[in-house]
Amino acid sequence: MNEKDFAELAAGAALHSLSADDEQRYREALAAHPEWRARVEDDAATAALLADPVEPVAPPAGIRAALLAQIAATPQSGAVDAGATPAAIGASPAEATVAGGSEGDASPQRTPRRWSRTVFALAACLAVLVGVGIGAVTLNQQLNPPASVVALQEIESAPDAEQATVALDDGGTATAHWSASTGKAVLVADGLPSPQEGKTYELWFVRGDAPVSAGVFDVDGGDATALLAGEMQAGDAIAVTVEQDGGSPTGQPTSDPVVVIPTA
Repeated sequence: MNEKDFAELAAGAALHSLSADDEQRYREALAAHPEWRARVEDDAATAALLADPVEPVAPPAGIRAALLAQIAATPQSGAVDAGATPAAIGASPAEATVAGGSEGDASPQRTPRRWSRTVFALAACLAVLVGVGIGAVTLNQQLNPPASVVALQEIESAPDAEQATVALDDGGTATAHWSASTGKAVLVADGLPSPQEGKTYELWFVRGDAPVSAGVFDVDGGDATALLAGEMQAGDAIAVTVEQDGGSPTGQPTSDPVVVIPTA
């Protein structure tokens, strides 16, 4: 057996897909050629990578079709045209003698399957693409942060940045960050309970006795960073109420505020 044939068997062994006969040939070849063990270890590591759980990520468009097309185009057995000569199918001189039946009664030698290595390599590439997809999602989040995070960075970098913090009834805190020069305000909450199903939190600028809606926001595990919609004016208080999904239908608060942060 040459090293190319062994590579086919090694791929199948790593995927636990060898028949009993191929398994025996694989073990005998490995015993006769211990220098090929490095390939076995590489294939085992790749198979382990394929088995590692990852977060679901949509693979690149067309990858499934390309994989299936490659498998379909790869010969699935050792069958060849009856009129083909040994040279035409790449047989070695020794294999040609056996295949031609011109020497004694030597038994036909099994033609190793060629699909294992190709499918194994394609599967490994697919695993790498999935990993790249996960990395791309993370990188995209870093390169394209939410508007609330960008606004908070602008406020904190402004020379007139201000903030005020209040304690919440459930033990958390809510901090308002604002800057007159940027005209922006951001609420950062820690330990804010998630609203009941069908409800959401709505932000308000309170100007004197007139509340002005500043958008709704979600809570993730008790944490929230929300940019208030609209421009903050001097003396505005920042409040939060619980409203129905989508916000108050009247444009006015329909419940008592759960957060009120004076800014003056």
